Amino acid sequence: MAPRKPPEEYEREDDAYELLDLSECARGHSWWDRVFGHRSGPMVEKYSVATRVVLGGVTGWCAGFLFQKVGKLAATAVGGGFLLLQIASHSGYVQIDWKRVEKDVSQAKRQIQKRANKAAPHVNTMVGEATEFIRQNMVVSTGFVGGFVIGLAS
Repeated sequence: MAPRKPPEEYEREDDAYELLDLSECARGHSWWDRVFGHRSGPMVEKYSVATRVVLGGVTGWCAGFLFQKVGKLAATAVGGGFLLLQIASHSGYVQIDWKRVEKDVSQAKRQIQKRANKAAPHVNTMVGEATEFIRQNMVVSTGFVGGFVIGLAS
């Protein structure tokens, strides 16, 4: 079979293809909605209850275990940094202007409160979506919470 030649109206081979802009479609539908949304139905509904509990438990354990390890690492880093700063300050290597620190902290606190008040509707929407997801997938969510607690303990 001989290959087809593009029509003569196309000057280059690239002109023979239509360009589709998928970003417009993706803006309206997040990946979360495509996987767990109302139109597609939850993906895990086709599995048995035991499989859903195990799936939730395993993912919860993994998340809890990682949360525990990352939390310990972050606490160690912050605590160690604070300890080194205190040692350096006590030894005279660093002098801290506590009044300036207090002023900067209060200014940052006001900015955070402003941003939190602006973000409140968005947060309420996310909380509503999370609540709806948990209601639709109660079995998986229960397994996840149990696995998360076990992951934190291990």
